[in-house]
Amino acid sequence: MCSIAISYGSSLAADFQESAEVKRRILAEQISTLEAIARVLITALGAGRKVLICGNGGSAADSQHMAGELVSKFRRERRALPAVALTTDTSILTSIGNDFGYENVFSRQVEALGEEGDVLVAISTSGNSPNVLKAMRTAREMGITTVGLTGEDGGRMRRCADFCFRVPSQSTPRIQEAHITAAHALCELIEQEFCSNGQ
Repeated sequence: MCSIAISYGSSLAADFQESAEVKRRILAEQISTLEAIARVLITALGAGRKVLICGNGGSAADSQHMAGELVSKFRRERRALPAVALTTDTSILTSIGNDFGYENVFSRQVEALGEEGDVLVAISTSGNSPNVLKAMRTAREMGITTVGLTGEDGGRMRRCADFCFRVPSQSTPRIQEAHITAAHALCELIEQEFCSNGQ
C-alpha cells in the first residue's frame, strides 16, 4: 500500500506557539490571581479544611487530576491533603441527575460534604456551566470560599467566584491546557508550604 507523505509540522507548530502565547499572557496578567488562590488553599488546608473540585468533560478530568495530586502527592513525600473531586462517583452523579436534574449534580454534593471554611474549586472553560454555577452559589451560602477557573470572558462564573482565574483565550483546548498548568502550579506551592513546615 502506498502512503502519501503529508507534513503536519506547520499545524503542530501553530498549536504549540498559540499555547505558549497564552501562557506568556498569563504571566503578564494573572499571576497575582493565582498567588491569591494559592494562599486561600494553603490557609484552608492548614486549618484542617478540605478542597472540593468540580467541572464537566475535560474539566471533570482536571478536577480528578488536581484532587489526586493533593491526596497522594505532587513531587514530594508529605501528609495526604483532603481534596474531593465531585465528578467521580457514578452512583451519586446518576441518582442526583435522575432525581433532581443534571444542574444539581455538584450542588447536592457540596451541600452534603462541604463545611464552612472549605474551598470549592469550580472549573468551566465558558464560565457558564449551570451545574458548576449552582455549586458555587450553594458553596457561598454555606461559607465556603469559591475559586473559579475559566476562560477569557469569565462568563457568569466571574460574578460567582470569590477568586477567578481567567485564561486569556477563547479557545477551549488552550484554556484547558492552561487550567492544568495552573493546577500543577498551585499544587507545587501547596506542597512546598506543607513540606517546609514539616506538615
